[in-house]
Amino acid sequence: MKNFKNYWLDVNVLPSREELGRTAGMDIEKMIIELLETRPEIRMIFAAAPSQNETLDYLSGSAKIEWNRITAFNMDEYIGLNDNAHQLFSSYLNSRLFSKVKCKNVHFINSGADVAGEIERFSGLISAAPVDIVCLGIGENGHIAFNDPSIADFRDPEIIKEVKLDLESRLQQVNEKCFSRLEDVPEMALTLTIPVLMNASYLFCMVPGKSKRNAVYNTLNLPVTKECPATILQQHSNCKFYFDMDSFLFQPSKQV
Repeated sequence: MKNFKNYWLDVNVLPSREELGRTAGMDIEKMIIELLETRPEIRMIFAAAPSQNETLDYLSGSAKIEWNRITAFNMDEYIGLNDNAHQLFSSYLNSRLFSKVKCKNVHFINSGADVAGEIERFSGLISAAPVDIVCLGIGENGHIAFNDPSIADFRDPEIIKEVKLDLESRLQQVNEKCFSRLEDVPEMALTLTIPVLMNASYLFCMVPGKSKRNAVYNTLNLPVTKECPATILQQHSNCKFYFDMDSFLFQPSKQV
């Protein structure tokens, strides 16, 4: 379905969240298999959010993926939660994926450690070799990872950095029932920067749900702008988008 300004983008609109997850999962599975035909291992970065549920469910059930040849990373993490908090993105990914498959390595951002030391440690892990695949979503305010409009930097020299979350990002966590109250949502986080995501060879962007309609419309139709950080995805030559009928719309109710 092509109904947006940047008609060259690889956009897939599916009838339901379940079909979105299955279609995206199959495409990611196919890319993993293809890459592993020519190299001993690959490196992947995963988002942690309800928008990824169906895709991760498909991937975790795949009998075709050689997970023991994959090194995996998460892309962001809250600062200030208890080590056993279920809202930690590492907890989400363990529950949805890594407890069900056996990767060669899984590297999580440890936000409970000294922040400067963790930035140095994780920067070294990410920069050790190229990233092959990123599985990501788009926030209600257009963020990718936790690169909110207030701090988005398309030429960021950092690999991972400490950020203060925009109010809209924090409200989204309550809207998605990850937290019961706004005051429970941490104000600070660690996030991989936009150049790290954009430098990966292949991006798969899964965005279901009515709450993402304006972000999806802006991502596809606005010029590249920090007011909607996800617009930078227009410039990636191998980014595939997956929307459902709830998230994809022809006209926005508002624009940035």
